[in-house]
Amino acid sequence: MPADLLLELGCEEIPAKMLSRALAELPAMITARLAEARLPHGEIVALGTPRRLALVVRGLADRQPDLRERVVGPPVSAGFAPDGTPTKAAIGFAQKNGVDPASLERAPVEGKKGEYVVATRHVAGQDAAAVLVPLIEGLIPALPWPKSMRWAFGEATFVRPMHWIVCLLGGEVLPVRFAGLRAGRATRGHRFLAPDAIDLAGADAYAPALQRAFVIADPAARRDLVIAELRRVEAESGLRVRMDEGLLAEVTNLVEYPVAVMGTFDPAYLEVPEEVIVTAIRNHQRYFAMEERDGDHRGALAPRFVTIAGTIVRQPAVVAAGNERAVRPRLADAQFFFREDRKKALAEHGRALDDVVFLAKLGTVGAKVARVARLAEGVGAAVGLDRTLVRRAAELAKADLSTGVVGEFPELQGIMGGHYARLAGEPEAVWRAIPDHYRPRGASDAPPESDVGAALAIADRLDTIVGCFAIDQEPTGSADPLGLRRAAIGVLSILLERGPGGARFDDGGPWRHLRVDRLIDDARDVLEASGVAVKPEDVGEVREFFRGRLRGLLLDEGLQPQDVDAALGAGWSDVCDARIRARDLAVVPAEARAVFKRISNILDDAAMKGIAAAGGVRPELFAAPDNVEHRLLRAFHGIEQVLDAAVAAHDYRRVFGLLVELQPAVAAFFDKGGVMVMDPDPALRDNRLALLGKVIAPFAKVADFRALAAAGGAS
Repeated sequence: MPADLLLELGCEEIPAKMLSRALAELPAMITARLAEARLPHGEIVALGTPRRLALVVRGLADRQPDLRERVVGPPVSAGFAPDGTPTKAAIGFAQKNGVDPASLERAPVEGKKGEYVVATRHVAGQDAAAVLVPLIEGLIPALPWPKSMRWAFGEATFVRPMHWIVCLLGGEVLPVRFAGLRAGRATRGHRFLAPDAIDLAGADAYAPALQRAFVIADPAARRDLVIAELRRVEAESGLRVRMDEGLLAEVTNLVEYPVAVMGTFDPAYLEVPEEVIVTAIRNHQRYFAMEERDGDHRGALAPRFVTIAGTIVRQPAVVAAGNERAVRPRLADAQFFFREDRKKALAEHGRALDDVVFLAKLGTVGAKVARVARLAEGVGAAVGLDRTLVRRAAELAKADLSTGVVGEFPELQGIMGGHYARLAGEPEAVWRAIPDHYRPRGASDAPPESDVGAALAIADRLDTIVGCFAIDQEPTGSADPLGLRRAAIGVLSILLERGPGGARFDDGGPWRHLRVDRLIDDARDVLEASGVAVKPEDVGEVREFFRGRLRGLLLDEGLQPQDVDAALGAGWSDVCDARIRARDLAVVPAEARAVFKRISNILDDAAMKGIAAAGGVRPELFAAPDNVEHRLLRAFHGIEQVLDAAVAAHDYRRVFGLLVELQPAVAAFFDKGGVMVMDPDPALRDNRLALLGKVIAPFAKVADFRALAAAGGAS
């Protein structure tokens, strides 16, 4: 009968991030091993707390099914002698697979030529218990912890020293051994609230028994309990917890039994920008910030915080006081750095960057700021921004890197620069652009909100990308230590959002005029003017680098690879235009794709042979007065003016609609008229090539049909 498997590995406290990773990877690992072991099963659930990692496999078969498989050996010519007796190769093959050489067969094998030696192998299934013991003993050391430990005098490694193992199949203990421990049925409850051993009858008893011992083993249930505790504090305080998904995930795996406790800090610290306070209490203490829920100050940071304790709190005031003592020096440091930073103008902080190296061959951060300012002015001018505002924002954008607060909290770069610029009376467009230009910081972050910030973000990233390619620091394989792929995606995201088809596009707005190739050339010019040599091949590599990132972004939008490749093949530097063409290609049916790809293939084939049609189409050379050549030319002339206007207006849906309209005439040219394009007569051949070239030329401006599927053959 099928039974449930329970495995629990009890140990010292596992770091929260490591536990999260293990919980995510464990089901796939055990699934793969059970499949290899030929053990059918039902649902697999990973459970865990800081002191344990566990899994439950439901409905595990009690025995492997018998195995009967055909194994392919050497070719018959190598497996049997001319008299039909097995050769040494065939005998070795039979012994390897545990079969009698006399039972070997000769048979054809799919995908191969000739006959091969084939053995039919029978393997009796084993009891699940016998299979699972070595399987689990191999699984435990294979868990991919970022760092592992040895303890006592053994050689076994695990994320933390292990204290117990539970391994039950149904109600029976499996004799799994690891690191000097032998599996049993005894688990442990909460370290302080229920430290005694707890014997388990089976997998179904696991979660309820631990819950009675003040351990919530299911991470999802524990997360729900953390949220419930935060809501309880909100109801009691009249404030609102500032929810932080990353912190919520972390504290969920820091405790076994979550209980929330509210603390307070001196309101005088609120003179510091709230991002500093939130970062200080979050990163150092894992506290949730709180904010006003009602009234005129709704949403403003309150001098309160919530910590999640891992045990029942008998004296909340004592726990709160301890947490308040812990957070006080953090906030005092933040206040000190903030006050010290404000004693100097932001621009004065920025001058210190002349002594900070950006990259050895690209000079200092100060030199980078100067380049970015020049490049940003060009971007700003192209989209109609005030040159003075753009330059000022660029000059101050990196200045906070030398401030005390950013030195203590590097993740606040840009944010603090914006605050310091605002407090110094800089124009709003300037101080908003400073934090804005770091966006998007990652795949889940939004592009800059302000135009000045967007121009600055583009310039900053382009300087880095082109500069790094110039000094041979481009990404290799999966390695990208300088984040150039992320930087390129940031540039493209900004352009896609602000151009046609984007969420921030203003019809007729100037952002539609930006082209990636021109931006790359501008970055090259600025770098070379500052003494950094950029070779032509570097520029080519950067362009291909951006093209690859754009392709990935469009595929992420759900567009078909063939449509994306066809659109990019006809030009991609105007990234928004390329996206629209890729989207609109979806309306083109397979039949139309096939005939226009056929035209492209024929013209390519002729070009490879050095044949090019000279001059225009000469109707007088058509074979008959009203044959398919005449009809194709008339059909094209019937749409030519509308087609040219649609291409000029970037009305690609109309362009591809006209392509579909023309498709029957093209198909008739190939399939019904008996026309041989590559005719032995050079005059007829060149005239037909000229006709096909004329037909496809307007469409080739918007799509490279060679990239599309369903190609027809050349004729």
